[in-house]
Amino acid sequence: MNPLKAGVGRLAFVTACAALTTLSSNAIAAEEGEEPWKFEFTPYLFAPGLEGTTGVLGVTANVQVPFEELFDNVDSFFMGTFEARRGKWLFLFDAMSFRLSGVTTASWQGPGIGSATGQLEVEVRQQIYQSSVGYRVFDGETKLDVIGAARYTELDTDLNLVTTTGGLLPGGTRSLSTSKSWWDPVIGTRVMVPFAEHWSVFGYIDVGGFGAGSDLTYQAIAGANWQFAKSFSAKAGYRYFYQDFKDGGFVWDMSMKGPFLGLGIRF
Repeated sequence: MNPLKAGVGRLAFVTACAALTTLSSNAIAAEEGEEPWKFEFTPYLFAPGLEGTTGVLGVTANVQVPFEELFDNVDSFFMGTFEARRGKWLFLFDAMSFRLSGVTTASWQGPGIGSATGQLEVEVRQQIYQSSVGYRVFDGETKLDVIGAARYTELDTDLNLVTTTGGLLPGGTRSLSTSKSWWDPVIGTRVMVPFAEHWSVFGYIDVGGFGAGSDLTYQAIAGANWQFAKSFSAKAGYRYFYQDFKDGGFVWDMSMKGPFLGLGIRF
């Protein structure tokens, strides 16, 4: 990733978040008066599988990594959320970062490969940051929030090809790398429903891109909360996340899905 480009992207992200925060804080102050802020930080353990297509300079590969094989290939992974709420307004920041290496596939194609057979190794480094502003439209026993967000993605992809027979690759090998970053506008909704003392279920869904960055991106999350102490809750569920981004010879048409387990810390 070009350091200047990455720095400009992060600066633009922070600026957009600050603007959203300022505008919404003014609305909150007008509507909610002196109602106190409530905060929750939730780090997660997430075990996703990857399935889809990635491509660099016309060489594309089909990637399939079931979540049960993830830890054979993951070098690092982090997922967490921070939520600030005041009255009916909320600010939500979601971060996800991972690095996978040693992912191999025998299904690939591109110029100069022809009928070659061999092995392709994929290395992926991805960071996704989403800043959201939401408003609670139903605040009874069932709670419903509507959300507008900006999602920023940084992605580095390396493809290392080694052919054993056929093909036109010099020396039988080729290494291709690229770095991309982009923004996606996102709209979504979240619902929370209690079903027993200290227990509730929740669901979240969003959709975005619309050609502004990704052609299409969306995600769906479903899970349950157990409020086992005044300031602590256990969260478990399943997350599905999809991005379809194309830029010149680069392709990232990928879904990430799997179970998660988190600890909510309120203060």
